[in-house]
Amino acid sequence: MISAKTRHPRAPRAAGRILLAGLLASSSLVAATSAMAAEAAAGKTDAQGVTTLEDLVVTARLRSETLQNVPVAISVVTGALAMEENRNDLTALVAVIPSVEFRSQPSNKDQDILIRGLGTITTSAGAEPTVSTVIDGVVLARPGQMVSDLIDLDHIEVLRGPQGTLFGKNASAGVISIVTKDPTPTPGGFIDASYYTGNEYRIAGAVNGEIIKDKLSGRLAGVTSSFDGNVTNVFNHTKINGDDFQGARGKLLWTPSSDLRVVFGADYMYTTQSGNPGVFINNRNVAYPTGVVTTSANLLSVLTTEGVTPSFGNHNVSQNSPYDDRDLTSGAYVQADYSFGGGYTLTSISAYRYWRNVQRGDLDLFSILTALSPTQQVDLGHVWEKQYSEEIRLASPKGNLLDYVIGAYYLHEPDKEQYRRDVTQLTAATGALTSNFGVNNFGARTTNYSVFGEANINFTKDFRAIAGLRLVHDDLSFYTGRTSTSATAVPGVSPAFAATGSTGVSGYADRLGLQYDISPTANAYFTYSRGYKGPAYNVFFNMTALQTNQLNPETSNAFEVGFKSKLLDNHLQLNVAVFDDKVSNYQANEPDLVAGTVVTRLINAGDVSTKGAEVDAVARVLDNLTFSLDYSYVDARIDSFSCPPGSAISCQVNGKPLPFAPKNKFTIRGDWTAWTNGRYEVALKTDYSWQAKQQDSIGQTPDTIQPAYGIWNGSIALTDRQADWNARLIFKNIANQHYYLIQAEGNGGLIGSVPRDFSRYAGISLHKDF
Repeated sequence: MISAKTRHPRAPRAAGRILLAGLLASSSLVAATSAMAAEAAAGKTDAQGVTTLEDLVVTARLRSETLQNVPVAISVVTGALAMEENRNDLTALVAVIPSVEFRSQPSNKDQDILIRGLGTITTSAGAEPTVSTVIDGVVLARPGQMVSDLIDLDHIEVLRGPQGTLFGKNASAGVISIVTKDPTPTPGGFIDASYYTGNEYRIAGAVNGEIIKDKLSGRLAGVTSSFDGNVTNVFNHTKINGDDFQGARGKLLWTPSSDLRVVFGADYMYTTQSGNPGVFINNRNVAYPTGVVTTSANLLSVLTTEGVTPSFGNHNVSQNSPYDDRDLTSGAYVQADYSFGGGYTLTSISAYRYWRNVQRGDLDLFSILTALSPTQQVDLGHVWEKQYSEEIRLASPKGNLLDYVIGAYYLHEPDKEQYRRDVTQLTAATGALTSNFGVNNFGARTTNYSVFGEANINFTKDFRAIAGLRLVHDDLSFYTGRTSTSATAVPGVSPAFAATGSTGVSGYADRLGLQYDISPTANAYFTYSRGYKGPAYNVFFNMTALQTNQLNPETSNAFEVGFKSKLLDNHLQLNVAVFDDKVSNYQANEPDLVAGTVVTRLINAGDVSTKGAEVDAVARVLDNLTFSLDYSYVDARIDSFSCPPGSAISCQVNGKPLPFAPKNKFTIRGDWTAWTNGRYEVALKTDYSWQAKQQDSIGQTPDTIQPAYGIWNGSIALTDRQADWNARLIFKNIANQHYYLIQAEGNGGLIGSVPRDFSRYAGISLHKDF
């Protein structure tokens, strides 16, 4: 057994505070020598003096273009908005994008993001995500690497629908591209501090400036944050479901000539989360498709004895074992851009990333052994994951008959994991205790090779065709070696088993389309995209001989029609997308049983589809008043379910909704500068997000339907434009609307995790630019 105490990744909290103290001191020094450069203008002013909407620049097609000119459905969230609304990690940021859903689980390594209802939900080391997460041009191979504080964020681009022609290896449902701030020669920096009820704080800062005149600039940012948690463990009267973050990001920008630009980047983040175990919402299970309700008097009796009442609104648990999750993520990259030949750009991105995860879990969710709760399970898991990647691409000049991006990509990812489960059982008749445990050392190795290209064929200045292709080859292998103290299955632990396997599969993704500029401020497009996600193995703790077969690659055929415009003299931006995506060999988890304990297995679940429409609108009503609306209608369904032998769920799910896919979801936002005298201003912001009910289990059990809910937030800020500071009061979940992120039915009841904004809370944020 590997000791949880000695083998956890460690980083003293003091290190984060020392780093921020250094940043603050450096920022003060910069302030003494130079003022911060003015921000870019938000927009132009019309004849009536009203500021029009700005043009956002994105890199969705691996070159800088305005958002409105890209024939892809894109949502953009800026770093400024993230800071203003206390949205400091990816899960909080994507919550305001209607087509995106986040799947919550106790460990970061099991989290996942879905776009338009599509996403791979699995704990397997031998499967890749359906939604690609990219940080500064570097693709993350595993979803667990993405759950951390986003230090020094510039903006996030969410590309909806298949994007496999240009992005990495796993973008069959979409891409989340995270862009952090680059160094500039202008000396400057900032410090930001916030505190919220529930004893949550966050301190972040950055310094920036020129190191060697006209040649080398640098930027260093850091963050430290903590939250006690909003779940009470009544066993020892402590708060859990909190977190601590300490991290830093540094960049150097080297410009030895006007033709060569080189960015060196490195980052480090250490995260501790005090468990997200889930709480009991009720003490019943509802069968599908019969609708038979089985109420567990045993569960109610045990929870009542422990001081927990299963109900909607419950935020108490009783656990006698630690439940936490620790992650250390770090990496470095070099991006070189060389311009030559009248507009050509050659780009190279070389990157290395490391991820270390340790999770401990009280799996049974009880603190006592009785005849009514005769089994206790405690887990300890470790992940060691590395990835090496290289991308080389060439971008042609624009304005010719043909402009294009072509390139090659390589990724190698060795993953090593160890998982131990201890099971203690009480024999009620004798009072005897029986203890068993299983340990599995397992892992996977993935190597991906691809060549790609995408081009515009400009028939006229206003009319063009789009053509893209990516050829992919995946080499995938796995190993597993489980030992057990029991020759037969015990709850949650299968008997000893060992196996290896490997495969090599080639495939492709492509895109074809047309785009027409209706006017200088409006265009329409049509695209067909083939998505491709490589083969997989179900490599996890309870892997058995039934699960050693390779899963086939997942493919999709997606059609999208879009309209992008700026109307009413550039005061209204309106973008609409309609889509229809059919997926074959969908890779998904379905429940399985090991000695009465629910586990999951990854399968080719058959054919699924998603279709719908999205609307993104921004209106500058007055110079001091802006409204925005983001809306999605998503009809994501199981078309033909491939029921595996021995399935723990009903296979009568054809035509039923895919998990984590609410049909309707929207976010509306208002921003009003209520008063200004030229130097000081008072601004009010508010946003309201609502989503319809959603099914959270492929098994379609009625209890795992998450009810519809809406969250209303707001803030009021005082800004000094001359001294470059602002103070903001922030209010979250003003209407105190409780909701859960449903996890599963288990142990006789329904379990859900408690989000940060489960209840109303408030805070204050102070920001100073130097």
